[in-house]
Amino acid sequence: MKFAYKKYSSEISRPVIPVIIETKDCRLPYEALVDSGADICIFPAGLADILGIKVKEGVKNQVAGITGVPEIYYLHKLQLIVGGWPYEANVGFLPNIASLGYGILGQKGFFDIFTVKFDYSKGEIEVKPK
Repeated sequence: MKFAYKKYSSEISRPVIPVIIETKDCRLPYEALVDSGADICIFPAGLADILGIKVKEGVKNQVAGITGVPEIYYLHKLQLIVGGWPYEANVGFLPNIASLGYGILGQKGFFDIFTVKFDYSKGEIEVKPK
């Protein structure tokens, strides 16, 4: 599966791809940044409400991003679908990332499922199930 980088301006493009987040009651299309530096997959906590997930019933954990400031997230097991390929993953819901406008696909829950090839010069990312 190949996806085009998403252009934000003439100078900025990122490997943001479409995903579907699915629970037994809801199927939600969303976008996620493919981030090789992220440990896990994380989405805004507001999405959990739409999906019918009670965020704080998940496993409480902490993450510290590039700023080094620890943030609380809640881990839930659900299904993700990338390019038509469904799989189960533990996904964190984090209250303070809504401003990004997309989720994060990280090492556990994405890179352990797919082989990923970034080609910035072509503006594309290739994702293959392992």
